[in-house]
Amino acid sequence: MPLIVEKYGGTSVANSNRIREVAAHVAHRQRSGDQLALVVSAMGSETDDLLHLATNVANNPPERELDMLITGGERKACALVAMAISDLGVPAASFTGSQAGFVTDTKHTNAKILRITPNRIKDAVAEGTVPVVGGSQGMSVDKDITFLGRGGSDTTAVALAHALNADVCELYTDVTGVFSTDPRIVPEARCMKSTSFRELLEMTANGCPKPAMRAVEIARTYNVKLHVRSAFTWTPGTIVTGEENMENVIISSVTHKIGEAKLTVSGVVDRPGIAAQLFRALADKDVNVDMIVQNVSSKGVTDISFTSPIDQLSAAREVVNMMKSKLGASGVRTYDNLARVSLVGAGMKNTPGVAARMFETLAENGINIELISTSAIRVSCVVKAEHAERAVAVLHSAFELEKPPHERASLR
Repeated sequence: MPLIVEKYGGTSVANSNRIREVAAHVAHRQRSGDQLALVVSAMGSETDDLLHLATNVANNPPERELDMLITGGERKACALVAMAISDLGVPAASFTGSQAGFVTDTKHTNAKILRITPNRIKDAVAEGTVPVVGGSQGMSVDKDITFLGRGGSDTTAVALAHALNADVCELYTDVTGVFSTDPRIVPEARCMKSTSFRELLEMTANGCPKPAMRAVEIARTYNVKLHVRSAFTWTPGTIVTGEENMENVIISSVTHKIGEAKLTVSGVVDRPGIAAQLFRALADKDVNVDMIVQNVSSKGVTDISFTSPIDQLSAAREVVNMMKSKLGASGVRTYDNLARVSLVGAGMKNTPGVAARMFETLAENGINIELISTSAIRVSCVVKAEHAERAVAVLHSAFELEKPPHERASLR
């Protein structure tokens, strides 16, 4: 019998009606011969509601107590789902993350999984009981309850699927799969039948909101087959595996990420170790740096530009200003209200013309490029945030992503 780990997001279990629908689906599959283990998120917006409550009672809530509070949302949801499944005559039992064997590090609000010993989950499955695990939580090596961060239920599900050696991990959400771009921006966006771990990692790193990037990283590392699908239509969605079709698919998707900032450090002395000092200082202050561009040296000085999340701009600016004298810099300029627009596709590294068409399309639509970054399967441009959605739309059209791959025109 196939063993399937199913994860249900917050919208999928947002209310009692939704929970009963999920329970009916689970009961049907269990009776049809599948072995199931479930992971559930907190209901609807409950995590946000709990965080709001915390800030109402404390100006600076301790992170340990935040984790205790927030993970209560998942515990509530998994108990309710187990009740609904049991009510249909199928045995089910709820488990907290710690009961399911998730051991984490000691970092509160964004803990990392160290190991899983899912003995109780294995026993439940073997007995014909559906285990329902609260997502995004575990117990630290210090025996404290920990929260895995936003999107942590995806991470829980994929890690559990690996630990159980499941045949597939199904991630149920409110959309029918992974799309060629955001369908709210481009209604013609196409639901992809399949994609690779490598492509999906680039997509999630560059703005695709689901599934969580950490979950995709684990799936790729341990070769856990994913199926991203809808809990509202129950139709097949997007299969994610390690296989890539290098010949037929050049561009898979267009993604965008709002909330970027750029800093340019001018007149930096061009000698070995200068860039290392700057980026070590930024790392020590937990500033996430993404795109980095250093100009060609002229008369012994150069300019260094880099991007970071907008909410880290103040911290980045403070670090750079403190480093000015060590860098020999003549000035620091900051730019906010930026966005990143990216093309992703495993076939682009062997296909000339991708970057040219992207830049031409943006130029024809009056969209200026602030920075450019590339990898083997991605080209990213930083543009003003006000142009991001139009950039997504025109690029999606230029590369004909609304069509199946075999119907698209050549880039030549």
